[in-house]
This record gives sequence, structure tokens and C-alpha cells, in this order.
Amino acid sequence: MERHTLILTPWMSPHRIVPWQAAMELLVTGKIDVLEEHDGEEIRSAHAAWALPSVGRLRKAMHGFKCGIKFSRVNVFTRDGFCCQYCGTHKPARELNYDHVVPRAQGGQTVWENIVTACYPCNSRKAGRTPQQAGMVLRKKPSRPKTLPMTTPVWSADRVPEVWLPYLGVQSSGWVMGAITAGASSGVELASASTSTRATVGA
Repeated sequence: MERHTLILTPWMSPHRIVPWQAAMELLVTGKIDVLEEHDGEEIRSAHAAWALPSVGRLRKAMHGFKCGIKFSRVNVFTRDGFCCQYCGTHKPARELNYDHVVPRAQGGQTVWENIVTACYPCNSRKAGRTPQQAGMVLRKKPSRPKTLPMTTPVWSADRVPEVWLPYLGVQSSGWVMGAITAGASSGVELASASTSTRATVGA
């Protein structure tokens, strides 16, 4: 089952998109109210059944930032606002790569201070060169972040369930701003909620 749930703040603003397992844990622990459901789908335990949440609203406010940032591709994208640091274009995660400012062949390391988000065309154009060698301008010097925003900026609206669109301020197409967790299929951390994509509903 490849379903996700849109999580809203208590004030009805987009907060996160999480796998259905994480949404179910939030539901059964009383952290969200369900506003919309995935039609005809439910989760059963030995003693109860729940409709699969499509949109849920947090009952209490959660902190907007998470600390102790681990180096990862998704976190690099998040630090850079899902924006290519060479051409400035915003893109979804699947259209981005990370780039070594100083190439590894020239002694560059895979660390926060030497990695930036790049779209594939810019990444290919730069190849195994520094920005100066490639005649490209780096928008800002990369650094180790102290915090990261909980949300990330773009997702193609043609992948968004129609029932989500009013909550995202989107009518039909274009780019959805501020609601997707890139790589949600590989794991989601939801601040103090202690959720996991491997969460199951106990009997």
C-alpha cells in the first residue's frame, strides 16, 4: 500500500506529508484529528478498524524545526530550499542531485561545506570542475545548518490527491508549495511525535 497523509497544523496550514503508517500512529495515539479519508481503505487490528487518513490536523502545535542535523541528500536539498545553487531553479527531489563544489578528484570532501543542491543539467555542465573552472556562479557558500525547516518546498501537483488540493491552496496543477517531505517513502521523522514508517497498529 503506497498511501500518504497530509498533516496540517492546528491552524490548518500544511505541515508535513507522511507515510500512512506514521499517520496511523499519530491517529491511534490521539495526536491528530482526521479530516479526510482514503476512500474504501481501512486498517484493522484484532479489536478495531480505522479508515486510512488522507488529511489529518494536529491537535497540538509542534516545533517547526528539528535540530542535530544529519548529513544526507534530502537534508542538503532541504537546506538549499530544493533550489539549484547554480541556476536558481526550484525542482522536486527526483529532479535534483547533490554536487561537490570542489570535485573529489581535486580533493573535495563529501561534507556540508562542500556539497550543494544542483539540477541535473547544471550538474552535467559543471562535471568534474570547480564552479570557477566551469564558468558558473555559486549562489551562496554552503555551510553546516544548525536547524532545518520541517517542510520542503515543491511537489508536482499531478501527484497530489485531489482531496488535498484545497488544503494546499492549489486548484488543479502547477507546483505545490511547502508540504512535501522528500524521500518520504524511505522514512519520515515528525519532530516530537516519534513516528516511524515501520509503525504498526497493535492488536
